[in-house]
Amino acid sequence: MAGLAAAARARELGAEPIVLEKGDRAGGSMLLSSGVIWRHRTFEGFRAECPDGDPALQQAVVDRLDGAIEWLEELGAPVLEHETGNPRTKGKRFDTRGLTEALLSRAGTVSFGEATLAEGPVVLATGGFHVRLARELGIPIRGNPWSDGDGLDFALGRGAETTRGLEEFYGRAMPAGIPIEEAEFVPLSQLYGQFAEVVSEDGTQRFEGEVWWSETNLVQEIARWPRGRAWYRVHESRLGERVRERTVADMIEQARAAGAVVREDPPFTSVLVQATVTQTLGGIRIDERARVVGAENLFAAGADAGGIATGGYSSGLAAGLVFGRIAVEEALSR
Repeated sequence: MAGLAAAARARELGAEPIVLEKGDRAGGSMLLSSGVIWRHRTFEGFRAECPDGDPALQQAVVDRLDGAIEWLEELGAPVLEHETGNPRTKGKRFDTRGLTEALLSRAGTVSFGEATLAEGPVVLATGGFHVRLARELGIPIRGNPWSDGDGLDFALGRGAETTRGLEEFYGRAMPAGIPIEEAEFVPLSQLYGQFAEVVSEDGTQRFEGEVWWSETNLVQEIARWPRGRAWYRVHESRLGERVRERTVADMIEQARAAGAVVREDPPFTSVLVQATVTQTLGGIRIDERARVVGAENLFAAGADAGGIATGGYSSGLAAGLVFGRIAVEEALSR
């Protein structure tokens, strides 16, 4: 999202950017997501749910996301839903393949594979370091397989500062012990921890706190349990609870059909889940104009830019879209 949005906006402003894509396709983790681009309805709500984030960066997302979403629609990105399905948030759901293609068609030259950065302003949009963090935690990734901290390392080499929360991440509980293809990242997500009793696989740990609506805090804790696994034990009275368009029963049955470990102990059903990492929340420190703090002529956006959702969770697609556009506007204004 961040790199393609930055390139498309740069070309609108008369520049000829070059996009250096480490992977063998465009779209990064955006292509693998649910496609919902959202913000908290109010700045106050954003602060309440992400209290350790940078207020100036959060204000920029609140102020600029609605216009940025309209821009995506003007580029021809197809909208699937005009509401998020969550009363706390505002935004739209896009078809991720169509969204990627719409941005790619406006982005100009894209070079795939390893590359050397050219001279001039550079916008880092390498997707953070979720591959590295997952490796350190010993759990799977649920995102693109290339974001291993290249942008972070490049910025540090130029004197950049980092944010708090380098250990924080957004992830999902997925069925444990089965192979999961990228196309199944969204449909196999088990999003009902708030309706379950949650204990570690070996029974030595129990989640005692309040589960956030995003369930990010739950997944972060499970990730640090033995093997990063847990049992979600659900009473039959909660099977009809809904998370967006799916019920708890729907999600359990999808996991069962995929070969997950599901135990029936009436009136309870238990599913063995695995914590996964989708996106890092800490990273390179930027200011409200996407300028990397401590480095000259360097900008960062997307998951490379930390400090937006620290202490909570907010839409990574929204931050990538907003600060990708801001980064090139600032770079080209010099």
